[in-house]
Amino acid sequence: MGEELPFRRYVSANVVALAPSGVALAILYWMGALAGHHALAAFVGIAVVTAILVHRYLHSLSRFARFVSELSGEQEPVMPRLSFAPATEELATAAATLAAGWRRQRASIDNLAASAQAIVDGLPDPLIAVDRQRRIVRSNRAAVALLGPLLPDRDLSTGLRQPELLAAIDSLLATADGNYVGPTHVAVDLVLSGVSERDVIAHARRLPRAAADGSLALVVLHDTTALRRAERMRADFVANASHELKTPIAGIMGFIETLRGPARDDAVARERFLGIMAEQADRMRRLVDDLLMLSRIEQHEHARPEAPVDVRRVLEGVRDLLQLKASSRKVAIELSIDPGLPQAIGDHDELTVVFQNLVDNAVKYAKPATTVKVAARLVGAERLAIAVSDEGDGIPAAHLPRLTERFYRVDNARSRLLGGTGLGLAIVKHVVNRHRGRLDIQSTPGKGSVFTVTLPAVAS
Repeated sequence: MGEELPFRRYVSANVVALAPSGVALAILYWMGALAGHHALAAFVGIAVVTAILVHRYLHSLSRFARFVSELSGEQEPVMPRLSFAPATEELATAAATLAAGWRRQRASIDNLAASAQAIVDGLPDPLIAVDRQRRIVRSNRAAVALLGPLLPDRDLSTGLRQPELLAAIDSLLATADGNYVGPTHVAVDLVLSGVSERDVIAHARRLPRAAADGSLALVVLHDTTALRRAERMRADFVANASHELKTPIAGIMGFIETLRGPARDDAVARERFLGIMAEQADRMRRLVDDLLMLSRIEQHEHARPEAPVDVRRVLEGVRDLLQLKASSRKVAIELSIDPGLPQAIGDHDELTVVFQNLVDNAVKYAKPATTVKVAARLVGAERLAIAVSDEGDGIPAAHLPRLTERFYRVDNARSRLLGGTGLGLAIVKHVVNRHRGRLDIQSTPGKGSVFTVTLPAVAS
């Protein structure tokens, strides 16, 4: 009939059940209403019946206890039949109903928790929730991606070693006489070290009361690296542009004052100064033209061009345009275009600007009596690679990552002498980005440089 009952429990239950009958029989025997052997026989009979009833009753209680134990263990056992103990069967029914309700409520809570975590994981900014002791309660995917694994129940300092931020959070959680005495919100500027430094603003806010999971303060990290970099670039751009314009303007103003004064009647000086003024004015014109072009390209950089472009025609046009300049420096321009080269996806005029800048730079910096080679070939099934190589002095490796920055020059004096504005490669980079292409730069000091533009090809 199932598992064996403990012997001591069985004996004690029988003693308790037999006690009233035994006392009654003893009283009857003492009063002479019942003979001794009759009293003994009655007691034995009552003891046998009681033992059977007690055994069945205790067995029902044991099954009920096992059923409740299985319910508490998150199982769903079969309801036992306890017909011999109706009250116990009613208790079992009530316990099963209570357990079913608890499971439904638990499932609802788990679903809410999963939904809450999904919402938190969907936030673009890293978020960390901490409890009253500054221990991590939960974090989202963005926080793990930025800081690495954040183990629950560990102090926040294990993931964020920022004394200023930790002190600010401590001020949020500080209490006196059971009341919070610090601010409800703090913001701290941080610099997170790593492979690349990140500028971050940490916003920490204390909740009105602790959440169900123990969360009391939320820390949100807002990455401002791109914004700060853009601010620095904007400031550098304004400073560089003003400097580039200020020099020729100052020169022109100086020559004007000279022509109005000491050189008023000096025809030779006037012609020489006017020639220099024309060069400076042309320099400013080129600079303004490049700035306007760069601005137009940046405004439409997000819109990808979709027209087919004949790369051979573009490169031949650039060669013809720069042939005279190359000849004056005794530099040859050599085209090498694979037969059957497919068309590129892009904008004809913008690609002309790209390769005009690259070939013009190659001609400027190539050594006399050398060749600038322009090679176009198919890479894979969907990309074109156009490489412009020269035999110049080359570029030191330290300068390569910054070549496409606005106004960045490896040799300022030489660049200005050759008529460069410092914006050509910046224009190339933005046009290539708009075309969803790629610009690769390789250079060996003393041997020359190779600028390779990869563009999407028209599907054949």
